[in-house]
This record gives sequence, structure tokens and C-alpha cells, in this order.
Amino acid sequence: MRVFLCLVLIFLSGCREKTSQDLTQGKETPGKNTSSIHYAKGFEVENIEDGLTLIKVLQPWPNATKPFTYALVDKDASLPSSFEQNAYDAVVSVPVERLVLTSTTHIPAIEALGVANRLIGFPGTDYISSELTRERISQGKVVNLGNNESINTEMTLQLQPDLVVGFSISSENRTYETLIKAGIPVVYNGDWTEQTPLGKAEWIKFFAPFFQLEEKADSIFDSIANSYAEARELASKAEFKPSIMSGALYKDVWYAPGGKSWAAQFIRDANATYLWNNTEEVGSLSLSLESVLAKASGADFWISPSQFTSYIDMENANRHYGQFKPFQKQKVFTYALSKGETGGLTFFELGPNRPDLILKDLIHIFHPEVLPGHTLYFFKPLQ
Repeated sequence: MRVFLCLVLIFLSGCREKTSQDLTQGKETPGKNTSSIHYAKGFEVENIEDGLTLIKVLQPWPNATKPFTYALVDKDASLPSSFEQNAYDAVVSVPVERLVLTSTTHIPAIEALGVANRLIGFPGTDYISSELTRERISQGKVVNLGNNESINTEMTLQLQPDLVVGFSISSENRTYETLIKAGIPVVYNGDWTEQTPLGKAEWIKFFAPFFQLEEKADSIFDSIANSYAEARELASKAEFKPSIMSGALYKDVWYAPGGKSWAAQFIRDANATYLWNNTEEVGSLSLSLESVLAKASGADFWISPSQFTSYIDMENANRHYGQFKPFQKQKVFTYALSKGETGGLTFFELGPNRPDLILKDLIHIFHPEVLPGHTLYFFKPLQ
């Protein structure tokens, strides 16, 4: 399953900043201001001593049975003889200058940190929406390495990256094992397993130590967190609290976000009532059409009707969609209309990194009087 499709399921389940690309710009003293983690549950960063930082990934995929610990060693540091390289899942020399990523959600983090020019390879480059990185792809500076489930190991070995940031849904990945045996450090990123908007966004602090940019990451994340909090506070003042439905049918099953999911949290923070808010699932709900009609036929808004982009397509897919009030009143909004040059959805690339933009979209939709000047970024009216 491609990363893109995985992320679609994650949404149901659960800023691009153009900066200088000078390799030497913005280098900070390593370890002096190790990031404290406030919202993310899946990783920890610990400064051991000058020149040595440890990153522990606690949940690279759901139900992982053990954490992964990575040692980041400054290229100019003199480590004590007691340092045991075999004690870690990977040892990475920093700052990293040649990077391979495997998920589109990684792209906005390196762009925001100003190190997008260190990306040299990616599996499935068509999925990348970022204009900055697409330009580098068109210039031949980012090599297409096949696809995520069968990344081309020979091409990757030829690139000789300093680091591969991996994405996996289980512990079995022969491609990564091959790269590790060849001496290329592979680290797992589990940003997609986070269940809260700010938890996902805080993974920029996972990337920062590899480039010795901890302070910059702290500043970027603080700005996003503050923007999110301010928008949530504005939304809380709205008097009307609309009812919200989500999801759509796949074959005979209606998949919708669970009440404890990432997607449901956005709706709550936008001061709206998600109709399945009281369910306990952090993943997706599997519902019957009949139960959804009984509960949501009178909803005020319909958010994220799967990949549909028009009312005609929805009606052709299933005539019962027309029985819902948001369909009749044309109050359906989709992320599937916001696409990059080659068709990748910006929502799945940039959205986890910029939850404040997602929240502002929803507030503008639900409470237009609260954010009247906001321009919708991810969510657009169904055509």
C-alpha cells in the first residue's frame, strides 16, 4: 500500500515556507537546546552530552512491540571510548547533508527547516505536491526511487545517502534491512500514528536534530501551536454549534473517523458537534448506510466525503447520498480538490504539519463570521 493511500485511511481513522537552501546556513550548536516534547507521544529527544543526542521512537507503527533508539553524533565531536555503537538501532553523523525520505508528510518539515536541498531521493515522487520540491525534482536533484513498498535498493545505494527516514506499517521491511546491512542508517518516523493535531505537527522536532536545528524547530512549532490555540479560542465564541458528518461508502461499508481520532479533534476544536463524537475508536468506524442515514440525514455539514470532488460523481456512485441534508443544501466540503502539479493531495502532505490551517478552514466553513477573511486552503466546496 502506497504512503498516499495509507494516509487516506489514517485520516478516516484517525506551510510551505520557502527559505534559503544554503547548506551551512542556520547551523546551531548541537545539544544546547534539546527540544522538549509537549504533544507528540511517539518520540523522545535526549541530549546526552555535547556532540551526542539520542532520539527514541516509541511507536513507529501501531502496536509496535519495542522502541527504536538512534544516536546522532556530531561530525566534529570526539566521543569517549565508552561509546558503544552496537547499542543503538542506528548511528547517524550530523548534520545530515544527503537525505532520502519515504513519506510526503516528511517534506514540509525539511522545507520549513530550510534544508529541502538535502533531499536527494524519494520513492514515488509524483505524490509530492510542494512547489519547491517539485522544482528540484524537475531539475533532476531528487531521484525517483520507485515506490515505498518496494523502494529501489540499488538506486538508493548508488545515491549513498547519509540517512534514510523510513515509513512502515510493520516490522517486516526487507528493503530497509538491505540498506542497513549496506551501512546506510535507516530511522523510522511514526508521525502518522499520532492521534492529535499538534502531536503530528510536533514531529518537526524529530527532524531538527539531524540538521542541528533544534531551536529553529522549536520556534516554528511554537508559532503553529499558538496559531492553532488562537483559532480555537475564536471558534469557541461562536454561538451556533453545527452538526457534522464525515466519510463515505466503500462497497457496502461507510467508513468515518472514530470519536477519538485526529479528524474528530479538529471538528471539536472548531466548535462543532461531530455526530460520532461519543465513540471511543481512535481509528475508523465501520458503519452501515442505514445507521448513517438514521443518525446524520439532518446534519448541517458533510466534511471529507472520501475522494469525491463533485455532487454528480457522488450521485452516480450511490443515489442514497442525495438523502442527506448537506448534499441537498450543497454543504459538502472536500480536501480532494486541493492538488499538487502531479495530482498529489496537499492535505495529506502539508496538513499534518500545519493543523492550524486545517482548523481555520473548518472554522471558516462552520462559523464564517468568526474568520471572515480566511481563504480556504485544504477544504473546498464540492463541485
